[in-house]
Amino acid sequence: MLKKLICAVAMVVLTVGLACAEGKKNPVVAMETSLGNVKIELFQKEAPISVKNFLDYAGNGFYNGTIFHRVIPGFMAQGGGFTADRKQKPTNGPIKNEAANGLKNDRGTIAMARTSAPDSATAQFFINVVNNEMLNRPNPDGAGYAVFGKVIEGMDVVDKIVSVKTQNVNMVFQNFPVTPVVIKSVSVVK
Repeated sequence: MLKKLICAVAMVVLTVGLACAEGKKNPVVAMETSLGNVKIELFQKEAPISVKNFLDYAGNGFYNGTIFHRVIPGFMAQGGGFTADRKQKPTNGPIKNEAANGLKNDRGTIAMARTSAPDSATAQFFINVVNNEMLNRPNPDGAGYAVFGKVIEGMDVVDKIVSVKTQNVNMVFQNFPVTPVVIKSVSVVK
């Protein structure tokens, strides 16, 4: 009887321990694009503000129908702010730059896009296709660009995205895909 009780308690402890361990896993999002699907793990502990911001936009469908509006082979693919007809979507207020979190702008990482003001990121993000050391804090302007996740599946899709033919459309859109690369949806998978 005592042996059965000890086994039962051990199973409960093991189950609770596994549940706690699972509760600490990072969120993963699925990004469906017109060129294929990408899965991204979000680093909640290292970049809580950026991850919450991204998940808030994803959760309300903001990214659905936006495009990758700036793609540069050997650099990055930027998206999440414009529709295919180059209309900028209204965003929430800017967030604090978390580039001091120790994460690097290495190949496959996703980071917040911003203006020259360090704390100006809203909805736009970029995926690094090479190690972009010049974007890590303190470069290029003392602040750096905040990494908040990493592609865990579909980097071949990101490589396709940065390989599309581009054009310059007036002074605003440089390296703009000739055929829009649409973000159909971004949804949390776990």
